[in-house]
Amino acid sequence: MTKTISILGSTGSIGRQTLDVAEQLGLQVAALTAHASIECMEEQARRFRPRLAVLTDEAAAQDLTVRLADTGTKVLGGPQGLEEAAALPEADTIVTAVVGMVGLRPTLTAIREKKRIALANKETLVCAGELVMDAADTYGAEIIPVDSEHSAIFQCLQGCRDRREIRRLILTCSGGPFYGMTCEEVGKMTRADALRHPNWTMGPKITVDCATLMNKGLEVIEAMRLYRLPLEQVSVVIHRQSIVHSLVEYWDGAVLAQLGTPDMRLPIRYAMTYPARGESLAKPLDLTACPPLTFAAPDRATFPCLHLAEEAAAEGGTACAILNGANEEAVRLFLQERIGFYDISHLTAKARSAVSVVQKPSLEDILEADAAARRCVLGD
Repeated sequence: MTKTISILGSTGSIGRQTLDVAEQLGLQVAALTAHASIECMEEQARRFRPRLAVLTDEAAAQDLTVRLADTGTKVLGGPQGLEEAAALPEADTIVTAVVGMVGLRPTLTAIREKKRIALANKETLVCAGELVMDAADTYGAEIIPVDSEHSAIFQCLQGCRDRREIRRLILTCSGGPFYGMTCEEVGKMTRADALRHPNWTMGPKITVDCATLMNKGLEVIEAMRLYRLPLEQVSVVIHRQSIVHSLVEYWDGAVLAQLGTPDMRLPIRYAMTYPARGESLAKPLDLTACPPLTFAAPDRATFPCLHLAEEAAAEGGTACAILNGANEEAVRLFLQERIGFYDISHLTAKARSAVSVVQKPSLEDILEADAAARRCVLGD
């Protein structure tokens, strides 16, 4: 069981909920990191007394240094601080809850230090999954997924003696706020509309990804990397109620599912306590009060980002890094209200066509593919 944690991305939704779980379980906090959330970071640092606090925005870090001068917490600025937080010797578990490619280098650092990785940064595996998983095997680091879908699969695989027994992984998807709409209706949706997720409270980037279904496409790629399965053995089903978090179908016809309330503290807690299960203070799932559980096929025509992700997964190499980098930039533009909803998929498809794919890439190839995709979206 985890005793001391470092949280990369402590001021975001996952990071805040991880601190709630840490407090309940009596865990120590070695490091907290964020981008530029000065006031939230100050409050967290005073509450949990970490050895290290990092803000990747260096101006914000200077301000935080002054604010925390009366504490014993060291403050660092810049993205390199994430790697120092990931390598602290007293932290046995690193929670990677940052959004985007910024999580890749500190995750690799934590792996080299043989930490347990509580992985909530899907982009790390989407862009460099084979490198990351090979490094984990080499150094003996443990990767426990925190995303609700991958935690569900991880739990359903606990009794699996041989991965060849798996017929397919079935990822559930709420369908986002625009489920059931036509292309014409979806095309009129605004930033505010896209941020109204029906079931989960998340940060703006991942909420928009849920609206486009890109989030589910990224999770397909993540599942392929985590469980070393081909695209043909990973499928997606729309489940509006977000009660069944994902399923595993075996060759004998058995289908195992993990059910629970839509509460991220459940998979976070499991990543902290695995292989044991810690008692939760949250209200348990009441099956008699659940709405009818429904399942449907995703609409790839109305939500083309899912298909774009599956195409990148099939091509392999740096295709997924190109996809992810382009999507990150396009979503950022959408959140700034500089482009429309369908421009996200159009710009991502443009980058996929324009940037050459490198097979069996090095880390440098992956980082360059990411940068090239971003330049393409921005017109640089």
